[in-house]
Amino acid sequence: MERIYIIAGLGNPGNKYDNTRHNVGFDAVDMLANLYNISISKVKYKALIGEGSIEGERVILVKPQTFMNLSGESIREIIEWYKIPISNIIILFDDIDLPLGKIRVRPKGSSGTHNGMRSILYQIQSDEFPRVRIGIGRPPEGWELANFVLSKFTTEDRKIVNESIKNAAEAAVAIINSGADTAMNKYNK
Repeated sequence: MERIYIIAGLGNPGNKYDNTRHNVGFDAVDMLANLYNISISKVKYKALIGEGSIEGERVILVKPQTFMNLSGESIREIIEWYKIPISNIIILFDDIDLPLGKIRVRPKGSSGTHNGMRSILYQIQSDEFPRVRIGIGRPPEGWELANFVLSKFTTEDRKIVNESIKNAAEAAVAIINSGADTAMNKYNK
């Protein structure tokens, strides 16, 4: 049976959320789409999706369009439709607990403080899938968390985060090629 991988980036739909901290997961999936010439243009399963091939493996790139806190609905529908093992899902998302510019690959684990991940764990009833966390840093003193994650990057911060988005995209490919442990050894510096 053919293996299929889902690489889903988390974010909020709509132009007003472009270039915000909460949308770096979308940015990483867009980068993969560009690198591997995959068009993310179909609207299905409450998501924008694109099907293609990465390193010889069939891949579905996914950008849930449900708003962040309901991301799991979209991921669950895709898993059910394609009958994909949970371990073949890779989620890319922002993390306030990592400094700007850092990424972390994990083979499984909790949602931490991330509402999108919380929704996914709740909907699919498992945490047994790899994920790549993209550091966006902590809110400055006096900032509400929601305002911070929905704020746009400064030009300097954008340069830093673009590098980590590139690393996150490469880490997702490394997970497909050689597994989460190998990707962790390479990218968790």
